[in-house]
Amino acid sequence: MNGKRSSALDYSVWPGWRLLMQDAGITAPPVLRRAHLPGDLFARRNVRLNPADFFRLWEAIDAEALSLQPELPTALQIARVMSSDWFDPELFAALCSANLKGALERIATYVRLIAPMVIRIARTDTHSTITLDFIDPALSPPPVFLAFKLVFFVQLARLATRTPVRPMQVSWPLPPTFERDAVAYEQFFGTAVTHSATASLVVSNADMDRPFLTENHKMWLFFEPDLRQRL
Repeated sequence: MNGKRSSALDYSVWPGWRLLMQDAGITAPPVLRRAHLPGDLFARRNVRLNPADFFRLWEAIDAEALSLQPELPTALQIARVMSSDWFDPELFAALCSANLKGALERIATYVRLIAPMVIRIARTDTHSTITLDFIDPALSPPPVFLAFKLVFFVQLARLATRTPVRPMQVSWPLPPTFERDAVAYEQFFGTAVTHSATASLVVSNADMDRPFLTENHKMWLFFEPDLRQRL
């Protein structure tokens, strides 16, 4: 469950997750009990979980969050407290970028730190489509994880540009219970979420190229070697 040598299909769990959940009012012990995972999981270094355990952890986070705030989807509960002060390698690498285009390209390069995912970016003259693909199709990610990744990308753009970036289209495989969350997600994204076989986000190129006020190339040069060692 921990150690630097791991399967290419494993997912990384960062200690900062505990702080983020705590900020959202979600305490770690009940989450880990729900997921049948060790109680000290978030205190360990270099923790990696196999897909089944990782997805069960996300389902446990979802269940615990909804038991406390059933009126707001879990992904939005977390997004509400997400800030540039939260140290997470994915968020940090992205915030140091020049714009959302650079941030997503950087995340796509280093995404294997956190998950066996592939982030694909297709750009036309007017917009860009960001799609999440998974290396192991045998086990489908829970909807809450897909929702969080797309929410994360949008919240990242808003934090870094200090503007209310609104995607043109948002879609992922919607669960049967999605209707109860549809309004909340539409209010967050500024557009209705639609059902699709894969999780994807369509963003205007104007928003993709909008400068990040958090850009810090020197900090990235300092941080990148350590990030590469973890790959």
